[in-house]
Amino acid sequence: MAIPSLKSAPLVLAAIAGLLLIASPGAYAVPSYARQTGQQCVACHVSFPELTSYGRYFKLTGYTIGQRQTLPFAMMGQVGVTSTQNAHDSAGVLQVPRDGGLVATGGSVFLAGKATDNLGGFVQWTFDNFAGGTDASGNPTGGTSHSGIDNVDLRLVGKHAGPDAKELDLIYGLTLHNNPTAQDVWNSTPAFGFPFTGSPFTFPDSATPAALTDGSMGQHVAGLGGYFFWKKKLYGEISFYRTADGAFSALRAGQDTASAGGVNRLNGYNPYWRLALNHEWGPHSIMLGTFGMRADRYPNNLDPTTPTDRFTDGALDAQYQYITDPHTFTAQAAYIHEKQDLNATFAAGGSANASNTLDTFRAKGTYYYERKYGATAQYFQTKGGADATLYATVDAAGNPIFPEQEGYILQLDYLPIQNVRLMLQYTGFLKYNGLTSNYDGLGRNPRDNNQIFLNAWFAF
Repeated sequence: MAIPSLKSAPLVLAAIAGLLLIASPGAYAVPSYARQTGQQCVACHVSFPELTSYGRYFKLTGYTIGQRQTLPFAMMGQVGVTSTQNAHDSAGVLQVPRDGGLVATGGSVFLAGKATDNLGGFVQWTFDNFAGGTDASGNPTGGTSHSGIDNVDLRLVGKHAGPDAKELDLIYGLTLHNNPTAQDVWNSTPAFGFPFTGSPFTFPDSATPAALTDGSMGQHVAGLGGYFFWKKKLYGEISFYRTADGAFSALRAGQDTASAGGVNRLNGYNPYWRLALNHEWGPHSIMLGTFGMRADRYPNNLDPTTPTDRFTDGALDAQYQYITDPHTFTAQAAYIHEKQDLNATFAAGGSANASNTLDTFRAKGTYYYERKYGATAQYFQTKGGADATLYATVDAAGNPIFPEQEGYILQLDYLPIQNVRLMLQYTGFLKYNGLTSNYDGLGRNPRDNNQIFLNAWFAF
């Protein structure tokens, strides 16, 4: 198996050295939640954003533990280098922007913390330095910057404990958010699932259709829900999602709402459910859960007068954690099945099939030593039925392409201090478009899309 090379490693090492100087132990300030609670980042996170048991408790109690901060702000930024095994198409034209070059890919500003003893949350605003763009020939350049709202989670919470209870018996609350599963506290769900970061540059045909609950509606919708967590054993939630317009427009600020296909538009309020069994003992914790959603979506987001398509997602997920000093091991797995009833799209000629299915599976394991040295391995697979019209994908011979992708991610992490993470990530592809070779009919193989991504991620 050929390995892509890093063409700008010296530049990356220089950038990393600069970051370490900027964030040296005598000068850095930890993010706002750590300042609020007085805890180090590792109290809540195995490695950002993967939560520990205490981190889940902090989130479920509405981010209200600790002292309210006068300036509850935090910042995050990333720089990195991507190297693709074959970044050119069959005509020799570069298709992966800035391949082999050092780039500052963007950053986020957070307003995050406690407002009252019962109200808290976070609002993330993100600047993407390479959101898109094409040259005069239509080739991707990745040179268009963009900023807009990112994940939002606002909570109003209540707590109950019996007279002799040493900890809370019941946590219950309301949540307003803009990305299905961003409100969840287990990292087996998509919004904060692995990989936590990845290269902003991929080969143009590398996109695979995703289920609605698998990131397809992030920053497009407003979610209103209620939840409870009983004796740290049983979690339940019911939320309803609607288009983030009108009074909820701020939850999709910066999104393309003026173009067909720019955002998802839903009809009415669409239900989402979540149920999880949790058990914690000593350094161990385990969760078995399910989540799902039913959504009615307009085929054209600019025309809410037409019939809608119905998407029904059902998922199973699990998580295990073993957290000690110095050893930490975590594992997550999730399977999502989506049934797509495309009656409206099919009638309008937008799909070849009146119904489709999409199945996604991911499983990963992570080991950390002293919360500084980490290694992760993940297997991923997405597959579904071919629909040349809906997915607008055929190979050079005109044959419909299956929305199927299979591969793995290997990652090494080093945290010299708690708010700087250096990462080396390798993504390997075993299958593209349902094929193990010549997936586009022009001789391109899945392994041609393999990538190395060297990244520095810092927060303060």
